[in-house]
Amino acid sequence: MADITLAVTPREKVSSTKLVDARKAGKVPAVMYGNKSTPQMLWVDFLSFSKVFSVAGESSIIALQIGDKKKASVIVQDLAHDAMTNRISHIDFFEVSMNEEFEARIPLEFVNESPAVREMGGILVKTLEEVTVTCLPKDLPHSITIDLTLIKDFSTHIQVKDLVLPKGVTILTDELTTIVLVEAPRTEAQMAALDEKVEVDVTKVEGVVKEADPNVPAVAEEKKETKK
Repeated sequence: MADITLAVTPREKVSSTKLVDARKAGKVPAVMYGNKSTPQMLWVDFLSFSKVFSVAGESSIIALQIGDKKKASVIVQDLAHDAMTNRISHIDFFEVSMNEEFEARIPLEFVNESPAVREMGGILVKTLEEVTVTCLPKDLPHSITIDLTLIKDFSTHIQVKDLVLPKGVTILTDELTTIVLVEAPRTEAQMAALDEKVEVDVTKVEGVVKEADPNVPAVAEEKKETKK
């Protein structure tokens, strides 16, 4: 993958009001740490970061251009999102040394279709979406591909030990962990069991009032305050 560059600027500590104003102006506060260096606060342009992150994700090296200083090699370590808007509210960059191995989470990319699904009506079950590896930054894979055509029946499954890894990459996730399998379709008896009516507590149905137990203290107001 070609070098991915992102320009950022140093950030000083500001009041919460100025932080809100900066976010409204399209800036995202960030911090860079790791590589035995002192953590550094940064400002990142939201649109620029969005374009870079759509390509790099959390598993590709980004060349961070900090003002006029030398570039730093980083990965996106963590993203915080606003609870109301789901917009990115903070970014953690982890600086790596190009000469030292480090740990990273690599997403799994599932390709093609399993014959057990296409021809036998099975249900695809994924139990892992990413694995942890260790390697030099130059060997870091953007993703690891899994060919689902290898699952030909319901007795076949793919485990971590079956992954084909690029040279220089060592897997840290337990090799016996199952990544993906195909379950047999449900029988008519199983489907009928799912359709059976389940007895419900009518007191939990909206509009039905349960008489209060005089021996239990009232907690309605406490719950209301907790929700606030």
